[in-house]
Amino acid sequence: MASTTRTRIHWIARIERRVHAWREKRARRRGRKPTVLVFPGYGGDGWVRVLGRVLIVPPVKSRRDGERARVRGWRAFVSIPVGYATVRITIGDRTHEVVSDSGGVIDARLEADLEPGWQPVLMSVENGEAAESVLQIIAPDARHGVVSDIDDTVMVTALPRPLLAAWNSFVRDEHARQPVPGMAVLLGRLARREPGGPMLYLSTGAWNVAPTLSRFLSRHLYPAGSLLLTDWGPTHDRWFRSGTDHKLTNLRRLAEEFPDVKWLLVGDDGQHDDAIYTQFTSEYPAQVAGVAIRRLSPAEAVLAGGRTAVNDHSAASIPWVTADDGAGLAERLEQVGILAPEK
Repeated sequence: MASTTRTRIHWIARIERRVHAWREKRARRRGRKPTVLVFPGYGGDGWVRVLGRVLIVPPVKSRRDGERARVRGWRAFVSIPVGYATVRITIGDRTHEVVSDSGGVIDARLEADLEPGWQPVLMSVENGEAAESVLQIIAPDARHGVVSDIDDTVMVTALPRPLLAAWNSFVRDEHARQPVPGMAVLLGRLARREPGGPMLYLSTGAWNVAPTLSRFLSRHLYPAGSLLLTDWGPTHDRWFRSGTDHKLTNLRRLAEEFPDVKWLLVGDDGQHDDAIYTQFTSEYPAQVAGVAIRRLSPAEAVLAGGRTAVNDHSAASIPWVTADDGAGLAERLEQVGILAPEK
């Protein structure tokens, strides 16, 4: 049975690729060209991790006043991914060429000599206009970093419930999404503990919504950080990619890339953050400063399909705090010594 299932899902993945190829050919016949969406990446001493995606994007109409029309979520999902595209990447005085994966995603570790701080990166495809983003270069002496979930941690989404997830992702205007109270202030305080320390937003959300998430975080004054998202759709052995595997894989990668950094892990009790952070903490106890879990309100828990069980961490050597919002988490983090009290 297992062999039959793997073969069947592999067949579905091949069909998905054929559909994307057909859509790409159709779009090119209409004169549309691919472009690169560049996402904020990060790096360290002598290397960077660049992130982006090659897409043929549907045009967005402008309003009569010249402003761009508000973007509904569905537009992000009708863009056409361009697989195996050769992308030219310029970082400082170096130029590299990489090839996107089958879904158009670019996730490459490259050599680069950049000063700590936010540095520019340029990407182009098929001799088109270069798109620019930034790289968060972590100083060698950085010792504190933050990894935060997004859905129901910094942004109210009710993601686990399928119908509401579809509504939030495909229908709602991006301006209608609401921030979790107090979380922008909390993450801002955590970022200011050590200017230049890594700030990353790790989510099971699709790369399709990365531009929307970036605008949301900026609009609601969350500290700048790199996005680590995933690609939806079937793989060679399952219907959809595992969100748990995605988060654990990236956490382990960060632990290996920055062995001297101690991470504060921020999440919520609406999905599997507690279990994921528990496993990561057991594997890398010396690299976790603490865990902060936001408790969903009763109404949010109903919309999200309930809460996941949060284990008893009272005997753990690593501080583990929970609260209803950012202000509550800040107070608890002050009590355990991770945050200095505000003056």
